[in-house]
Amino acid sequence: LDPIIFLLGSLDHITVVTADGKLALNQIGQISMKSPQLILVNMASFPECTAAAIKAIRESGMNLNPEVEGTLIRVPIPKVTREHREMLVKLAKQNTNKAKESLRKVRTSAMNKLKKSKDKASEDTIRLIEKQISQMADDTVAELDRHLAVKTKELLG
Repeated sequence: LDPIIFLLGSLDHITVVTADGKLALNQIGQISMKSPQLILVNMASFPECTAAAIKAIRESGMNLNPEVEGTLIRVPIPKVTREHREMLVKLAKQNTNKAKESLRKVRTSAMNKLKKSKDKASEDTIRLIEKQISQMADDTVAELDRHLAVKTKELLG
């Protein structure tokens, strides 16, 4: 069941191209799990985005083939094969890399702001804060890598 929960969470982050721009699926549809074999996406709040949501789910790379019933999208979950588990690991790696990239951007932004405040703090204080920012970023990357390793082991055994 754990790969199914992972898949359910991954649906949240599928990007749907709408007339208003790109939105996460969970922003325009209510995602729920009807059974271990079926996820439902209720598009009643944004029925005009149903076709775009179906397209995004199909093109997500998660081997899903959604079916539409009015504003309700049924997403049958494929049998969890070794190939499917490997695809889920690949997806987990992609999400981890996206998180690391976001973290790098935050770190760079923090360092740039810190450098701009050189006239407000001593060099020693700035160096200490730079070291703390770097340590926090490194710790977070290590944590992301640990979570990925655990998830990979869970999925592939």
